[in-house]
Amino acid sequence: MEFKSAPNTIGKPIKCKAAVCRGAGEALVIEEIEVAPPKPGEVRIKILCSSLCHSDLTYWKFKSGPLSFFPRILGHEAAGVVESVGENVDEVRFGDLVIPVFRRNCGECRDCKSPKGNTCTKFAVRYQSGMPRDGTSRFKDKDGQSIHHLLNVSSFSEYTVVDITHVVKMNPDFPIDMACLLSCGVTTGIGASWKVAKIEEGSTVAIFGLGAVGLAVAEGARLRGASKIIGVDLIPEKFELGKKFGLTDFINPTNCGESSVAEGGCTIILGMEMHGKPISINPYELLAERTIIGCLFGGIKPKVDVPVLAQKYMQKELNLEGFKTHEVKFEDINQAFDLLEQKKSLRCIIWMDA
Repeated sequence: MEFKSAPNTIGKPIKCKAAVCRGAGEALVIEEIEVAPPKPGEVRIKILCSSLCHSDLTYWKFKSGPLSFFPRILGHEAAGVVESVGENVDEVRFGDLVIPVFRRNCGECRDCKSPKGNTCTKFAVRYQSGMPRDGTSRFKDKDGQSIHHLLNVSSFSEYTVVDITHVVKMNPDFPIDMACLLSCGVTTGIGASWKVAKIEEGSTVAIFGLGAVGLAVAEGARLRGASKIIGVDLIPEKFELGKKFGLTDFINPTNCGESSVAEGGCTIILGMEMHGKPISINPYELLAERTIIGCLFGGIKPKVDVPVLAQKYMQKELNLEGFKTHEVKFEDINQAFDLLEQKKSLRCIIWMDA
């Protein structure tokens, strides 16, 4: 989908619908909001579809602490088209198909130019609820009150404003719903295998937890040529689902033995314990050349690596369809939350204009 001509909204505020969360754990309410035009270095995007990530569920439930901000527009896995751009933006233009991503990639700083990791140090201050350059909001409710952002994206809105460092341009022929899936969780899991673990052909891989990200790890391991991909989970039924993503074996976590990592092996930590509890490690285990690595967004540099994954999908090397288990209309967005809470879905696509 592209705009056929420049919309008359350029440079003006836009009134549209958004699913606003006004309190921790409360049902989202479809409200009319106002979305400001993009400032320098920013892009205003017409969201076509979003998918619900478990991180949205986590932020939705925060009742207090430094990550609790309400009212807020959640959502950070999405695909859309550019409606307008601010000054100093020439990477994309109106009508381009793009995905917003929570992980920044300016391509200019020392870290972005380094082949190691995917850290970006473009901005000195990290704002938790506003735009990355100034920390302010681009959303207002009908009473003129500011609405907080989430993870520099906030895609549960018909329009959103995203910094250009958080935008990836996609091939216009790429399926919109599949583009949406590449903006967070699936890419995180695939990247963990592909970029961080750098799994070698013939390797054995164990995956603890077979949610969407865990299955994406399996898919990435399959792409890297792993000969044995073991799912470690309490629910045996997940093995049948996992076979679609390359899973070859299944064990209960109580049968893992003293150490699940071979000498010279590597443990990649993807998820977070949200209360910051310390991890206990036996130092003798590390003497056997075992390593532990934490990663965010699977070590993926969005503007560089996401197009590579997109190409693999177009060449039928990458399974993305298997992650889409449900679809709902925007007005039914709370059903997506129910499905994820009940562990009935991997990814539910939320269509903004169904």
